[in-house]
Amino acid sequence: MLAVRQVRGGDVRARLQADLGEANFLMLRNHGLLTVGKTIADAFLSMYTFENTCRIQIDAQAGGALIDVNPQIVSGVAQAMRVQTGGLGGAFAGPALLRKVEREMPGWNT
Repeated sequence: MLAVRQVRGGDVRARLQADLGEANFLMLRNHGLLTVGKTIADAFLSMYTFENTCRIQIDAQAGGALIDVNPQIVSGVAQAMRVQTGGLGGAFAGPALLRKVEREMPGWNT
């Protein structure tokens, strides 16, 4: 589920929590993206997906008027993601990402 928020003053933490509600994805207008998950790996995978989805939309808009995507295609993409990760979400990608970080930045966690 996606939530969109216009950032204003005040108690930002409480307002972000309220705006996020039950959503896992929050788009902060003029600020960026925020994701949450049960684990850091889940939140990372959500952010990776969210950011790439935004890039795809921007690229598509550069080509002219957009067309609506059939809702069956959208639900099929969600199902494909579950199949590709074996239903593990971030737990599927997390260990591989940590190995990559260790290769590229030895000692990052010390």
